[in-house]
Amino acid sequence: MRTTARLLTGTALTVAALGALGSPAAYAGDSQALEVYPSTATPGTTVTVNTLACGSHGHGIGDAQSLGAGEFQLNPSTHKEVVVGQFTVPQHAKPGTYWISVACDNGKTARGELVVKHKGPSGHVKTGVGGSVGPDTARITAGAAVLAAAAVGGTWLLRRRASGAQGR
Repeated sequence: MRTTARLLTGTALTVAALGALGSPAAYAGDSQALEVYPSTATPGTTVTVNTLACGSHGHGIGDAQSLGAGEFQLNPSTHKEVVVGQFTVPQHAKPGTYWISVACDNGKTARGELVVKHKGPSGHVKTGVGGSVGPDTARITAGAAVLAAAAVGGTWLLRRRASGAQGR
């Protein structure tokens, strides 16, 4: 009896989970994907977006206000049924992920993500360490002397042990 109850409970939970995962697809008909290129940008970069949501010869208005770039126009491109638009990532944009959306004149919408990253230092960073400090001859000589003394002492100990002069 317990095995049957577990089997029925597991089946019911699986059906409920699949139903919950499948239901958002019914509402996704009016929203389509917005391709964002490049998908990762730095401040000052021109970003191009395109979508099929607006249809053949359609138009749309893009919204990049979450990023601080404002609105931009999308117009038909040379590719069939694709509309395209551009905006520039503002210099004051903070690093993070931003949603870019488009409202088409046919009532459909599209959304895509843009990741903003800041450039790190490029080239050689002058920190005052490394190549900017000249060689210290006294330290090099002292280090070589310590290594030579260790080599001579080790050789002397090994030869003394080999000759048997240790225990006398």
